[in-house]
Amino acid sequence: MRTQVGIVGAGPAGLLLSHLLARRGIDSVVLEARSRSYVEHRVRAGVLEHPTAQLLREIGVGDRMDAMGMRHEGISLRFDGEDHRIDFVGLVGKGIVVYGQQEVVKDLIAARLRDGGIIEFEVTDVALHDIDTTSPSLSYTDVTGVARDLHCDVIAGCDGYHGVARQAYRPREYERTYPFGWLGVLAKAAPTHDELIYSAAERGFALYSMRSPEVTRLYLQVPPDEDACAWSDAAIWDELGARLAAEGFTLNEGPFLERPSVTGMRSMVAEPMRHGRLFLAGDAAHIVPPTGAKGMNLAVADVWVLADALEGFFARGSQAGLDEYSTTCLRRVWRAEHFSWWMTSMLHRFDPATESGDPFGRRLQLSQLRYTVSSHAAATSLAENYVGLPFGANT
Repeated sequence: MRTQVGIVGAGPAGLLLSHLLARRGIDSVVLEARSRSYVEHRVRAGVLEHPTAQLLREIGVGDRMDAMGMRHEGISLRFDGEDHRIDFVGLVGKGIVVYGQQEVVKDLIAARLRDGGIIEFEVTDVALHDIDTTSPSLSYTDVTGVARDLHCDVIAGCDGYHGVARQAYRPREYERTYPFGWLGVLAKAAPTHDELIYSAAERGFALYSMRSPEVTRLYLQVPPDEDACAWSDAAIWDELGARLAAEGFTLNEGPFLERPSVTGMRSMVAEPMRHGRLFLAGDAAHIVPPTGAKGMNLAVADVWVLADALEGFFARGSQAGLDEYSTTCLRRVWRAEHFSWWMTSMLHRFDPATESGDPFGRRLQLSQLRYTVSSHAAATSLAENYVGLPFGANT
């Protein structure tokens, strides 16, 4: 088999790259270790930045998003038992769309298969070869058990942090691990608030979000090694009620649609994002704590840059875009890393398990929160970063 671009991973990054390339007349093959059903139902991020939503509309895969997605024009920062709304539209003229990552994946798979794209699910033994040459290749075993070789001009590694692409050349990694995690639940309960609530409670952070008019998505700050099974449903609802408490606010309860789980909080950036003819994108190249809602959006930004670079390469023989790919993407990545770190540091208790706590640190957090919600400049900065900076911008 031969193709111009071999893509490892059928998450948002790999699928979107394949779709963008097809619109430019560039062939690709996507290899995915999981089944189609698995990737279409894997619950992940749910916030689409303004540039992400606009791109999906422009390339013809935004109809379901516009029909089912929930447009939000701001968020609430809740502390001292009060809400303080950050008005995105009023501050920067743009909003966000709440639409599950799995729904984006469904839309992209449907579009690729409709257009004759090749996605091979349930492949095993994927390996990268000759990435330092002009003729790299991928070897793998397909779903029927047949060993295959896929010869390419370029390989895009979109298979996440634990995938084979990042391990093919071991880039330098910059990391930070946070001393807490998020216990997440998905509940069949109608939202009682129109927008996301970030609650910096004395008992620890909580996030109130939603996936549809019938489903809420909620998170509690917990120790990173917390056993989710140690929490009863009633205990989770009680703690959510305590951390989200505010005058006039009610919390609808309902059955959990999936088992509660704990996600660790960490940051990671791999540099450079390119080695020879291998280009990393998405979680294979960087991870952000979910506080800033940047993970999937950074993946989209990466492949937007990469698709343009590959068009220049295949259509005009220009190496310029490929040579600048890592530098261009990393400017946006580090801006998003800083924003996510800032949001995380401002909203989470770093001392919830200690009896004496850190009163000095807590007062610094409250000072930052009060300044953010009272200063037009500070609120604008939060809004600008949250709704998303332009793709490829010099940030």
